[in-house]
Amino acid sequence: MTLTRKLTLAFLLVAVTAAVLVALSIRATSATRLNDLILQQQRADFATLVTDYYQQTDSLIGLDAYLRETIRPNLAPAQGRPNGQNQPRRNDRRNLFGFADAQGNVIVPLAGTFQPGQRLSKNILAENTPLEVDGVLIGTILSNPLPIDLTPEERTYLERTNNALTLAALGAILFALMVGFLLARTITRPLRALTLATEKMAGGDLNQRVEVNSTDEIGELGNSFNRMSEQVSRANLLRKQMTADIAHDLRTPLTVISGYVESIRDGDLAPTPERLETIHTEIQRLQSLVEDLRLLALTDAGELRLNLQSLSVKDLLEGVATSFKLSAQQKGIELSVDVAQGLPAVRADEGRLNRVLGNLVGNALRHTPQGGRVMLRAGIIPLTPGPSPKYRRGESLTISIEDTGEGISTTDLPHIFDRLYRADKSRTEADDASSGLGLAIAKALVEAHGGRIWAESDVGRGTRMVVELQIDP
Repeated sequence: MTLTRKLTLAFLLVAVTAAVLVALSIRATSATRLNDLILQQQRADFATLVTDYYQQTDSLIGLDAYLRETIRPNLAPAQGRPNGQNQPRRNDRRNLFGFADAQGNVIVPLAGTFQPGQRLSKNILAENTPLEVDGVLIGTILSNPLPIDLTPEERTYLERTNNALTLAALGAILFALMVGFLLARTITRPLRALTLATEKMAGGDLNQRVEVNSTDEIGELGNSFNRMSEQVSRANLLRKQMTADIAHDLRTPLTVISGYVESIRDGDLAPTPERLETIHTEIQRLQSLVEDLRLLALTDAGELRLNLQSLSVKDLLEGVATSFKLSAQQKGIELSVDVAQGLPAVRADEGRLNRVLGNLVGNALRHTPQGGRVMLRAGIIPLTPGPSPKYRRGESLTISIEDTGEGISTTDLPHIFDRLYRADKSRTEADDASSGLGLAIAKALVEAHGGRIWAESDVGRGTRMVVELQIDP
């Protein structure tokens, strides 16, 4: 059974159950309610007659005879009818009520219940309806608790009411069936679209989107699917690009090595130390690329082992700065360290963290022109909302590498940590000197420490790379 049918039947079942319960409840109580209504109307009429008599005579003497004369239980002559034809008088329910005076003495009997002159107890009087005139209690209207006999007109009215109720219940069920079907179709339509889109993704067409027309849970599901599809499609494109880039990065040194080896083997070139050094350099490039790929594979699998220890942030940054001091001087770039006083130690793998910071400083020097400045800073910031690494406490220690270089465009900034992503698509010799995996490895190593890394940049003014790490407790 399809979900549409299940939902339709569920709506229908709820509507049928509610309609049947309401119909049975009203049908079971309609006669009683009509009986109560008639009694209220007749009691009000009876009270009016008694009140009028009392106001006219200022006494209740002769009330029973007056009522017998006013409300005849027998046939009343029909005026204007030939042959003296008589008809039952409408609303003739004299036997429904009796009356007791203020002292509880029955002066208008109630057939089968209260007799003339009978003294009623306070409990019986309290169960019936007191009657006051100008704020003075003159007596109590006595009611017969038994059901009254309905007139043909009243029975017809009750029957028509029950029939109308039945038709209303049937109409409600039919309406519920139509509304339930429409609602079920509305609910299942986006689900069918999601099913079709997932089938296309399973068939290899990864770039799928579904139309989202609501903000409910199904709308959230559609938005989540669209985000997932976009990320899967982008990951697939990155995978293809990564494969092509790796093939390119492998082919270049292999081509150089193969060319030199074949020429030396054929005797076209002599195996001089310079040529052997070139071959050795290309082999090191291959080894470096393979090691980078292996490192990323370990971090992806969660199998990267870290030698965690307490490290002084100041010593760490000064050591990195010392390593790049000569390179900065050769390029005419000012390299400095600014560490806040009293920083706590960080718990990290010194070798891995040195690689992260070395990569960031190397990139900053590469993209900063002569006369520029590269600053290594460290400090404590309050914990900010956002992705929370599992080791962070109430505060975070941040290390930032700031430069005054060319900056990163807003188009490239979200992708600089992608594997083998190059903002400059042109492939020059200088570009090929690196594997293109440096920032991806830096991100993987920082996240392996339970931290996070991000970039802030202003084109033409410089870039700030920020690493947030665990504070050693």
